[in-house]
Amino acid sequence: MTQTIAPRVRMLVLLFLAVAGALLAGAGPASAHAALTGSDPAQGVVVDKAPTQVSLTFSETVSMSDDSVRVLDPQGARVDNGKPSEISGSTYAVQLHSGLPDGTYTVTYQVVSADSHPVAGAYTFSIGSPSKTTVSVSDQVAGGGVVGWLYGFGRYMSYAGFIVMVGGAVFVLACWPRGTGVRAMQRLVLSGWLAMTAATLFLLLLRGSYAGSGTLGDVFDLDLLGQVLQTKTGAALVSRLLLLAAAALFIAVLFGAYDKREDEEKRDLTFGLAIGGTVVSAGLAASWAMAEHASTGLQPGIAMPVDVLHLLAVATWLGGLAALLVALYRAPADRPVEGAAVRRFSQVAFGSVLALVATGVYQSWRQLGSWSAFTDTRYGQLLLVKIGLVALLVGIAWISRRWTSRLADTTTKTAAGTAAAPAVSTAAAAAARTSTAEKSVVTAGKRSADAGSALADADGTGTGDGDGNGNGDSQDSKSVSGSDKRAAQLARQRAAVDATREKRLRDSDADRFGLRRSVLAEAGVAVVLLAVTTVLTSTEPGRTEQEAARATASSSSASSSSDSASGALTLDMSFDTGGTDGKGVVSVDLDPARAGANEMHVYVTRPNGRAFDVPEVKVAFTLESKDIGPLPVAPDHITTGHWAASAVQIPMAGEWKVAVTVRTSDIDQVTVSKNAQIG
Repeated sequence: MTQTIAPRVRMLVLLFLAVAGALLAGAGPASAHAALTGSDPAQGVVVDKAPTQVSLTFSETVSMSDDSVRVLDPQGARVDNGKPSEISGSTYAVQLHSGLPDGTYTVTYQVVSADSHPVAGAYTFSIGSPSKTTVSVSDQVAGGGVVGWLYGFGRYMSYAGFIVMVGGAVFVLACWPRGTGVRAMQRLVLSGWLAMTAATLFLLLLRGSYAGSGTLGDVFDLDLLGQVLQTKTGAALVSRLLLLAAAALFIAVLFGAYDKREDEEKRDLTFGLAIGGTVVSAGLAASWAMAEHASTGLQPGIAMPVDVLHLLAVATWLGGLAALLVALYRAPADRPVEGAAVRRFSQVAFGSVLALVATGVYQSWRQLGSWSAFTDTRYGQLLLVKIGLVALLVGIAWISRRWTSRLADTTTKTAAGTAAAPAVSTAAAAAARTSTAEKSVVTAGKRSADAGSALADADGTGTGDGDGNGNGDSQDSKSVSGSDKRAAQLARQRAAVDATREKRLRDSDADRFGLRRSVLAEAGVAVVLLAVTTVLTSTEPGRTEQEAARATASSSSASSSSDSASGALTLDMSFDTGGTDGKGVVSVDLDPARAGANEMHVYVTRPNGRAFDVPEVKVAFTLESKDIGPLPVAPDHITTGHWAASAVQIPMAGEWKVAVTVRTSDIDQVTVSKNAQIG
């Protein structure tokens, strides 16, 4: 009626690899959790004289190194004096060489945000007048490439190991104490511990390269590893390893001393194991909470314990689900998982879901801040996917609860009866085999005697009788040995038949079969849910992204006002082509914004203010009151997100319509426009 466990396990493993690969590959470079909200000089401005420093303002505090901020001249040479210093709060500055010549300069930065994620970006400004630059910043990303993918995979495995280890232990201790003696359950919890330990060591080695160069060869750089150990993330990973050592002791007691105790002694030990396991599990969950999203931003004092509770609820539910799946498929016939144990897990899972929903609502409010962030930010979109998967999982769990309620209360009695019947049949079979063996020995002896007599008759002497007796003894010995082998073979065959009959009887229980299928479906959805959650933890929160976009817009408006006062004109226009990566802001700078020749610069940025390239940008000027235009301008690409054109001719003063066409793919483009007084 059912297939074996191996194909189902392979299916889940393949699903896990496919979903993890797709989501981690789709994530691309790590999203910035700290965003650049301002700079001086500002992006794209032209200053009259060389500044003495470049300052950057982020949405939160960041960690800096000597090479975190670099300022490059048009030939790509560094013109800064080294490690930046903190001016105030989240603003940092790097000093510049004196006497810098005119031209376009590139500012690149790569820092680590307070929630442990790397942040990188670049922009340009000009001294005197813009110029061409040889600097290419198209590869200015953080946490990307092979190292970024491996780091994301390590994060997934650490979460998966934590869930399997904690959830499996909770299932055995709280729902199915008899499961401590089941080899499959022991292997499940131990595999979770091994996966989490290996993933933590893996992340510790990758951390330096992930937050810095992104080069795979730096993974085994001991100097880089020493620097990682001095960071908040490094301390969290080391703490996790120490707590995993304590978890190993807990697992040894749970599946060792605990399993060998009598029932009354088990009750005394259960309380100690529950307290110790809760402390270790909460500590492991805190190693994430104290180093990532919950540790920064709004209400960290509340967010961190809520995050710990959220992780524990997830582990209890999903890890217990994995343990139940193993128990339903791999529990031996003499120790099946009882209906009472399944019902206890159903109650535990229901409480975990309630805790998950309550903590998830708080986390969503904290990370999003507005309803629009659900659809306007990548974090919100991923969160909607996660909510949908949780709803699907709860729906399947409701079906599982129906099967659980229908599971007979007499599971233990049925299992005992099922075990007794094979025992009787096995005893009868053994008696029959013994009788058969005895008959075989007697028959063999008779055949040997007959053979000896025949040989004596053939020789016609007394010697033939002696030889016949000797040969008969040898044949008797061989016959007995062969009978033993045949008896052992028959015993093995009988045991296989008995095991098959027991499995058939167990699988004939429609309620148990239905529960197996629904739990297997839950496990498949849980694999996808865990992958989405892993990507979500490495995505910039919607609240941060929107605040950074507003800060960037305010900065651009202030810059526009300043430029207008000095005769320059800056127009900012939001666009949305509707395709992939199709949202952003296009800015047009026109200097001196009067009739005659003008310098024009066009900048394309994401909603969070980061510059990015699109396949094509075109500008057209139209003076509708005089029926002039549109006058097309095709600016040249200068660097990432920056296009420029010189000697743009505006024939006369008036209120001109400036239209910008942005193409983000072969088929996705949009034209946005604004009116501005020129001249």
